Amino acid sequence: MGMTPVDGLLMGTRAGEIDPGVLTFISEKKKMRASEISDLLNKQSGVLGVSGVSSDMRELEVAVKAGNERAILAQEMYNYRIKKYVGSYAAVLGGVDILVFTGGVGENQWSTRSEVCANMEFMGIKLDESKNIGLKGKEMIISAPDSLVTVIVVPTEEEFMIAKDTIEILSHRA
Repeated sequence: MGMTPVDGLLMGTRAGEIDPGVLTFISEKKKMRASEISDLLNKQSGVLGVSGVSSDMRELEVAVKAGNERAILAQEMYNYRIKKYVGSYAAVLGGVDILVFTGGVGENQWSTRSEVCANMEFMGIKLDESKNIGLKGKEMIISAPDSLVTVIVVPTEEEFMIAKDTIEILSHRA
């Protein structure tokens, strides 16, 4: 993420990393104001904009299985972007000791984990597909025993953390 949540990974409705020239191109081609471009980048882009199906990865997965070409493209773009970030951060850090998949997609979408880790053996990442396939919402090491990098799935319990933080904030106001 950069200055705003628009930068970084392709998200449900956010564009993620884009060529800055796209902004002037859209502005001139579509005669859009800055506020309209902001709405486009934040609410109409990402997985929703590419797939034309949904911003919900579960619905996208169903469309992919049904052979929807735009959904397949959105899934491929999503996986590609994650893999690109893993590689770029590994370069900055001088390697990787552990790769953690978390959040809704990371803990529930085994196909994304598989695609992100595919052909990453040169970095020491080797997935045990028998542990990965079908794994949802459960903490588990999914790397192969001979992997130099530990690959793990960690559920986040986001709703619990939001509730806990809300209670803490409200208790300080009383």
